[in-house]
Order: sequence, then structure tokens, then C-alpha cells
Amino acid sequence: MPEGIPVSQAIYIGIEVVIALVSVLGNVLVIWAVTVNQALRDTTFCFIVSLAVADIAVGALVIPLAIIISFGLQTGFYSCLMVACTCLILTQSSILALLAIAVDRYLRVKIPTSYRNVVTTRRAKMGIAGCWALSLVVGLTPMFGWNNLSQLRQTQEPNSSMPELMITCEFENVISMEYMVYFNFFVWVLPPLVLMLVIYLEVFNLIQKQLNKKVSANSKDPHKYYGKELKIAKSLALILLLFALSWLPLHTLNCITLFCPTCQTPMFVMYIAIFLTHGNSAMNPIVYAFRIERFRTTFLHIWKRYFCCKSNRTINTHQTTILHLESKNIV
Repeated sequence: MPEGIPVSQAIYIGIEVVIALVSVLGNVLVIWAVTVNQALRDTTFCFIVSLAVADIAVGALVIPLAIIISFGLQTGFYSCLMVACTCLILTQSSILALLAIAVDRYLRVKIPTSYRNVVTTRRAKMGIAGCWALSLVVGLTPMFGWNNLSQLRQTQEPNSSMPELMITCEFENVISMEYMVYFNFFVWVLPPLVLMLVIYLEVFNLIQKQLNKKVSANSKDPHKYYGKELKIAKSLALILLLFALSWLPLHTLNCITLFCPTCQTPMFVMYIAIFLTHGNSAMNPIVYAFRIERFRTTFLHIWKRYFCCKSNRTINTHQTTILHLESKNIV
């Protein structure tokens, strides 16, 4: 271990590096799977790709910057603020992608016959663009004044030779807790999470009603369609649950910091909350692999074709045939 790095910081860096690698590799695999398998190219998986892009950015950009900042980096105020805003943008894009996925699943079970006419690929792409545009607005709000610059200037000695305020770059040094709690959490995190909970409860209710219906002799059996929808809805609801469990602890700590300024948060508790938020970016590919059969099949196809030493033409042909057959039965 390099001299001068505390053991606790070395452990922190090691965990962050592992999370970053799993997040980047896992979510690259998700995008790769959608590219390879035509059965994964419908509107729901467009939003899943958008979510994967945000998670890749967390692993490739946010976590490395967090590691650099952990060394007590001295930087200009707005440079540090931009790093913090990047994290906010990616978090918000994930929330909105999850909300779009929930709405998409609701429409699938509410209007199954007209779904494809209502939710087209073009509209899905417009929805993704809208989610990212809104995320930029929410995440960049601190850059336009809602930050801690005025408070920091009051505590710094006047120095006319310094064109920009130099600080130790830490998230809480530049981002206002009023912004994080009143605007970010109470407006753009908590309400979407509650709305998604309501949507998924309604999705499960609609599916259960359809599964309980008796099938007449001259009608198509809805159990196959709604059985698939139930499995997918459970998997995506699990993604939502993991997101909430990963991010609510940190937002709870932010609320404590704002409403109880004298309360001291143990450092290890803060580290756990940070690990949960970063680790969430690595969780989704694991859920897809274990819960969604089409992803699992495609992951195995990619592994056997491109990485497994024992792969051969027979295996490749077999896997390609499976993917071709699956593409005819889009979820």
C-alpha cells in the first residue's frame, strides 16, 4: 500500500473500484444483449438501455471522480460543483427511466390490443430524450445559483488575486442541503418513487384480474400473455425496490443534516450510504440475468460466442437459432 494512504481510505478505494468495474462491464453487457437479440428491442428495453447508459456513466465517470475527491483535492468552486451536478443528472435520469418503464408496463396490460399503436419506437425515443433533458434541468439547477458559494465566500478571507474561490472539493461543500432536500428529494425523487409504487400495484392488480378470468371456447387464452407480463413486471418492480433501498438512506442522511444541524453522522454510516448509491448501478444487470430469461439466454450467447474458449461453430449456430426463435416472441 502506498505510504500516506490510511487503511480506511484504501478499503474505500478498493470497494469503489470493484463497484465501478462491475457497473461498467455489466451494463455494457446489457446494451450488447439488446443489440444482439431482436427480442430485446421493444420500447421497454429502450428505456432499460437508457438506464444502463446512466449506470455506465456512474461507473466510468462518477466513481473515479469520487475516488480523486477522496484525496482532499483542492479545486475551483465551479469545477467541483460541475462534478456534483453530474452525479445529480445521472441519478435523475435513472429515476425518470424507471418511471418511464413503469408507465410502459402499465400501458402493456391496460391496452394490450392498441399498445403498439400508442407506444411506438419514435415516441419511446422522444420519451428518452425528454427524460435526459429534464434530468439536465434538475441536475444543473445548482449551477445557476442554488449552491453554497455565498456561504463559502463569507467564511473565506478576501483575496483579490484569486479569480475563483478555491475549496476542498466535497459534495456537501458546494451543494445546498435545501436544494437536496426540498427540491431534489421532496420534488424529484420521493414523488416519482411513490407514483411508481402506485403504478406497479395497479399493474399487478390488472394482471391478476385477467388471470382470474375464465377463458371461453372461442377466445384466445390470456394466461400466456399476462403470465409473461407478470414475470417481467415482478423483475422490473424489483429493480425499483433496489433503487429505493439504495438511495433513500443517503437522502435520509441529507434530511438529518438539514433539520438537525447539531446531529453528527458517523463516517462509516456515510460510507455505507455512498456505497449503496454507487452499487445500485451494478445491481441491475445481475437482476436481469437471474430474473429475465431473454437477458439470461443472450448473456450466455455472448459469453459462449465471444469469450468462452470451448465455443465452436455448433454452439454459435445453436445459440443464434435460439435468439432467432425468441425474436419472434417479443415480450
